[in-house]
Amino acid sequence: MGEGHTHAPIASAGGRHRKALIAAFCITAGYMVVEFVVGFASGSLALVSDAAHMGTDVLGLGMALTAIMLAARGGGSQRTYGWYRLEVLAALANGVLLFAVAAYVLYEAISRFQNPPDIPGVPLLVVAFVGLAVNIISFRLLSTGSKESINLKAASLEVLGDLLGSVGVIIAALILMTTGWPYADPIIGVAIGLFILPRTFLLMRQAIRVLIEAAPPEISVDTVRAELIAIDGVEEVHDLHIWTITSGIDSASGHVLLAPDADYNTVLTSLRTLLHDRFHIEHSTFQCEPRSFDESTTALPI
Repeated sequence: MGEGHTHAPIASAGGRHRKALIAAFCITAGYMVVEFVVGFASGSLALVSDAAHMGTDVLGLGMALTAIMLAARGGGSQRTYGWYRLEVLAALANGVLLFAVAAYVLYEAISRFQNPPDIPGVPLLVVAFVGLAVNIISFRLLSTGSKESINLKAASLEVLGDLLGSVGVIIAALILMTTGWPYADPIIGVAIGLFILPRTFLLMRQAIRVLIEAAPPEISVDTVRAELIAIDGVEEVHDLHIWTITSGIDSASGHVLLAPDADYNTVLTSLRTLLHDRFHIEHSTFQCEPRSFDESTTALPI
């Protein structure tokens, strides 16, 4: 006995913020090109570092949009979870890229401390001010969705890092223009790279938790089991699994031993209602078993 064949499709958290993603993607991609061109033309490591971070934002947003569009089409009979996990993979890939960018910036900074290039401050300042405005707009577009989606959270934190990076570039440009001190640019570049690393680590750890199908950190499996057992008609709960498919979509499954006088429909409704209302788990599947059921007799040989 079980339940699960009548579940309606559930929209991912990222999918509910598709328009904001598209707008942030277009704005960020356009200005990333400007920063790279000016950064390489002027020789500014701080500007190239900030542009590289924007590049990872563009890639992450692009993968998120791709995942959302594929999820909307469905996964076919073989992809029983559709393409939802692509959003989690995008967040993980984004984190790997950010670590690579930070490593490049640190490597480049070492050589620049030994032989600092001559960098014009005025182009740096103009581009940084425009970049600051772009990052503020993108951050506001993503702020609501970042509370629901790991992918948007990753992009939002990166945009925040870029926003602060733009402030850093402005400071470096002002120092260059007023004092001519050549070390301001590589120091700011390294600071931008290091700022994002702890946040990147946390996001990658969150993505890995989803991929290994660990229970969401905010849900205690022991608490869920105890509250399920407290339902009238339930004697025991075993093989309980709780995992995240993608941001905003948690699932649960388990075996429930029914009391002799329990009504199957009433118990199943209570189980699903508890998970939905108390733990916000919308997709649940239970195998309800009578006391006389012996699971060992139906087990496949090893």
